[in-house]
Amino acid sequence: MMATAARRFGQGKVLVTGADGFIGSHLTEALVRAGADVRAFVFYNSQNSWGWLEDCGADIRGQFEIFAGDIRDGDGVRTAMKDCTLVAHLAALVAIPYSYHSPAAYVDTNVKGTLHVLQAARDVNARRIVVTSTSEVYGTAQRVPIDETHPLVGQSPYSASKIGADQLALSFYRSFASPVVLVRPFNTYGPRQSARAIIPTIATQLLTNAQRLRLGSLHPTRDFSHVSDVVEGFMRALVCEAAVGEVINIGSAFEISILDTAKAIAEIIGSNVHIETDAARVRPPASEVDRLLADTTRAQRLLAWQPRYGGREGFRRGLAETIAWLRQPHNLARYKPQIYNI
Repeated sequence: MMATAARRFGQGKVLVTGADGFIGSHLTEALVRAGADVRAFVFYNSQNSWGWLEDCGADIRGQFEIFAGDIRDGDGVRTAMKDCTLVAHLAALVAIPYSYHSPAAYVDTNVKGTLHVLQAARDVNARRIVVTSTSEVYGTAQRVPIDETHPLVGQSPYSASKIGADQLALSFYRSFASPVVLVRPFNTYGPRQSARAIIPTIATQLLTNAQRLRLGSLHPTRDFSHVSDVVEGFMRALVCEAAVGEVINIGSAFEISILDTAKAIAEIIGSNVHIETDAARVRPPASEVDRLLADTTRAQRLLAWQPRYGGREGFRRGLAETIAWLRQPHNLARYKPQIYNI
């Protein structure tokens, strides 16, 4: 297995930025298990916390290198990039409501942070730079399913910052032949996701026996992608020559409303749903993305990728697994469902 992994990933380290986060921690684990030599870039803090990597599987403990830094610091990023040949850039601010009152933080982290990664990767002549985008850059669907040629519409400071980061990455490909791949996941969910996202928001309220389920808008539809499917897309993009210079959607090709998502979660938990609209959770009308549904043809063609959690059945299976993880007392204790987490 190790020899196969060495052939797959080649010589040098794989740098994962945002490795302490939701998707980044899962990707770090998967890379280590595949035999990659991983340097995990985590956000520097005085507690020396590695975020979700503190909960990594026992089989990979001590099997990856930690670099604590700040993606906004170009010097630190250059230091972290030393000896790295493959880069998966996931470090970002992702909460939409927080971007309404702190947009400058999103420019610093998402745009400038991506620039630091691109420049450092160019300095070391990295063989691949996989940059994380988001389906939010499309705004409300103007046509469905949404393919990668869909117009980009910044309906929040968050999505605008990600559009800026995306275009920077593609400009490095066009200007300097940097081996960039832009992976664009649709609404990732699964174990370890914060309550800034809708699925853990719903599930944690119901699991703590909240009398009323407090939510924002119920009509928008989403294409929810299980984190393991997203990780598989990243793994394939890191080693796919044909993907260089491309934008690639990762989604389930299944669309469901927030209301129906809440009903599905309640059914799995065995709880009655009494929904109360919380005005604080409702986005401004022109900022709400009303519909998302992915076209994943390009991922299938270039990466030979297919979602294991696709369609209605796959979504329900993914929800059940996520809820089972949240039910564990030590996991549920991490959440504060009585507080709106922006």
